[in-house]
Amino acid sequence: MSGGERDEHGEWADLLHGFIDGELDAANAARFEAHLATCRDCADEMENALMVKRLSAREGVKWQAPDAVHARIQASLALEQSMLARAAMATRRTESPWQRFWRFVREWSFVPSLAVLAASLMLVLNVPRQSQTIEDQLLASHVRSMLADHLTDVLTSDQHTVKPWFDGKIDFSPPVVDLAAQGFPLVGGRVDYLDGRVVAALIYRRHGHIINLFIWPGALQARGNAEKDGYNFVEWHADGLVFWAISDVAAADLAAFRDDFTRATTP
Repeated sequence: MSGGERDEHGEWADLLHGFIDGELDAANAARFEAHLATCRDCADEMENALMVKRLSAREGVKWQAPDAVHARIQASLALEQSMLARAAMATRRTESPWQRFWRFVREWSFVPSLAVLAASLMLVLNVPRQSQTIEDQLLASHVRSMLADHLTDVLTSDQHTVKPWFDGKIDFSPPVVDLAAQGFPLVGGRVDYLDGRVVAALIYRRHGHIINLFIWPGALQARGNAEKDGYNFVEWHADGLVFWAISDVAAADLAAFRDDFTRATTP
């Protein structure tokens, strides 16, 4: 590796730790996520960091606040984030292309390099949704939810608590079931942002592995099953809603989760 490559990788390493700790601004967080999709080294470092977080979360390693306190704090933060996201979306819908450009320039005004500013302009002119597949966005949200300590907004296995928690935060009602009897216990839920809209995310476990189930209104795109960077995806459609499940569990386990969820939510 040349000196220039080492310097460049050092910059990404610094951003990685800031990303994990939730200290990056929106522009640098988006920049790092785009880099992560193409850099195996950084992806491996994130996996190592995730392992450390899992170890430190084990019983007896550190004191954890009661679940009720954690759930109330996360719910309050989620509501605030959701309101800010909606306000930002409403503002950006009315912006002209030049207004979006100058807003982006102001956000990047601390960068002294004209080359970086030029690259930022390219990001403005090429909307991320046009260059990122839905699988890329799902994968980024799945990994981010575990590394940024934001797996759930409401932490409970009680489906009757999780379902009403979404009221007022999203404009649809997602089905919520606990599949503990089938080997997929419910962990909780949160709101997320995918493909230009706020979506619901339900979190399940399978033998210590996390399954993120993203739900939003829409039509099936007939992508079916997929695999990317060691993660499996499965998509289905029911009652006017699109469902995307992602996890590092085996493809057969994820397919079984889809079938169990479908049976449990079919009248």
